[in-house]
Amino acid sequence: MPSEPTPNGPAPAGERRAALQLLLRAALPEVALLKGALLWLAVAAALEALGPLLGKAFIDRYLLPRNAEVPAIVGLLGGALVAGCLASWLRYGQLVRLAGLAMRSVQRIRESVYGHVLRLPMRFFDGAITGQLVSRVTNDTEAVKSLYVQVLFVMLDSVITLVGMLAIMAWLDWRLMLIVALLGPAVFGIVWLYQRLSAPAVTRSRALRSDINAQAAESISGMAVVQASGATEVFAERFAATNAAHYAARRQELRANAWLLRPALDLLNVMLLAAVIGVFSWRSTQALGGLSAIEVGVLYAFISYISRVVEPLIQITMQFSQLQQAMVAAARVNTLLDEAEAPKPASQAQVSRGAISVRGLDFAYLPGRPVLRGLNLEIPAGSFVGIVGHTGSGKSTLLSLLLRFYAAPPGTLHIDGQPIEQFGDADFRLTVGLVPQEPFLLAASARENIDMGRGLSDAEIEAAARAAHAEGFIRRLERGYDTPLGEGGARLSVGEKQLIAIARALAGQPRILFLDEATSHVDSETEAVVQRALAGLRGRVTVVAIAHRLSTIRAADEVVVLNHGRIAERGTHGALMAIEGGLYQRLVQLQQLAALDEPG
Repeated sequence: MPSEPTPNGPAPAGERRAALQLLLRAALPEVALLKGALLWLAVAAALEALGPLLGKAFIDRYLLPRNAEVPAIVGLLGGALVAGCLASWLRYGQLVRLAGLAMRSVQRIRESVYGHVLRLPMRFFDGAITGQLVSRVTNDTEAVKSLYVQVLFVMLDSVITLVGMLAIMAWLDWRLMLIVALLGPAVFGIVWLYQRLSAPAVTRSRALRSDINAQAAESISGMAVVQASGATEVFAERFAATNAAHYAARRQELRANAWLLRPALDLLNVMLLAAVIGVFSWRSTQALGGLSAIEVGVLYAFISYISRVVEPLIQITMQFSQLQQAMVAAARVNTLLDEAEAPKPASQAQVSRGAISVRGLDFAYLPGRPVLRGLNLEIPAGSFVGIVGHTGSGKSTLLSLLLRFYAAPPGTLHIDGQPIEQFGDADFRLTVGLVPQEPFLLAASARENIDMGRGLSDAEIEAAARAAHAEGFIRRLERGYDTPLGEGGARLSVGEKQLIAIARALAGQPRILFLDEATSHVDSETEAVVQRALAGLRGRVTVVAIAHRLSTIRAADEVVVLNHGRIAERGTHGALMAIEGGLYQRLVQLQQLAALDEPG
């Protein structure tokens, strides 16, 4: 599982830079739209700046001189109204455009993350927590959307408005503008302090939200075991503790927000107004005739602009909470994207016959703890080979290597004389089928579960079902192949699920078919059906069956017995049973005794 950002502190600077690069890459196709939005926001800011200037003109030319030129006054007021309406309309239009940019960018990020996860090697999922992965694909990418929609728009609009207002104020009175400009350092100080206080809480709350998702997904998927074990209260308490920690982190973040952002900026606004009015008052005391009409107009304009300067600053600072969350979420997404995908083959060899060769295979998940030792095995094309052994003997590991879920040492595994690492992934997956121990079924129809998105024809799907001896029960369903099977195939028995899984594997017309203890959970009748299906593949498909139930591989061309990562015995069922005290013989006897001990 990719590492989480430090739960008690902000993400490192490198992670933040990488997260920013991710956001920029996602928005790169929208650069032209973004430039257009900036231009129109600048026009909106200019139109908004006209209001106080028109008000100043009204005071200077008509109000204080008592000049009642009605047409001119109406023109000024109408101009102010039109400018305000146009500014609002332009801002709304750019908000819509940037919202579209946001949704398309997040769509690209989410698709990129999901596609990347699908291409990760199986080794990655050994330590992955499903709920956390789901959180990154959904919650974290959704948090990134708020960055584009809210933060991006608000900050761009506010910065443009701020620059425009300061420029107009400098034109009116540059010395007073310098007083207003002192807001900048003060605001940056507030934001810096806010980041220092809130960043750890934001990062921790994001990590805890992933934990909440993980715990919920874990308990729901294993609900039968949780209830049967009487562990509901324990799980509820664990969830409540995590939820309480998330609540505490959110409260810490909100406290920093409540004390440092809006109240502090409101105080600065009051202080700034007092300073400007104080300066004008001082000027009036210095002037013999008090404030002139022009100065009154400037005072009005400055007071109006101050509110327009303070509000963008408030909006910018208020977005830092969202910005913190979005950057943490983007860092988490980027960390997942940094996980290395399975290596691409240098050439594009293709499976033609299905002959398998294992030469001197050594493998260990951890250094110093070998699972397979010096394995040598030849499996002719079209043969049926069973692989058996006690738990921990290396059966599943060998299967995972043959399926390329893990990378075997170069040159140790060959198919049709070609190194397994040289096969193109698409061709390899089409020509190599798998029937797992626990059949995976979509919440979809029988047809969709057999097709698995490969675009197979109805004839190909039905032929695969017949080959797997699954057509009979599928036809008996109320809508046949189009019958929804429910989540995880809830409407089917364990045996029927397994037959669907076999049909799915056969639908691709594989050259090689791997069975991973495919009959361990089925009844004897279904096992007999599976054996008939395998018999129909004899000579056409290379079948390698990892078997716990030894009756499944009784008819195999060869049975390979593994013991502590080495081949202990090999031969037909009859030949191995003839070895007195042999490992295979003992395994068969133990299963027979276990069958006799079963009730019924």
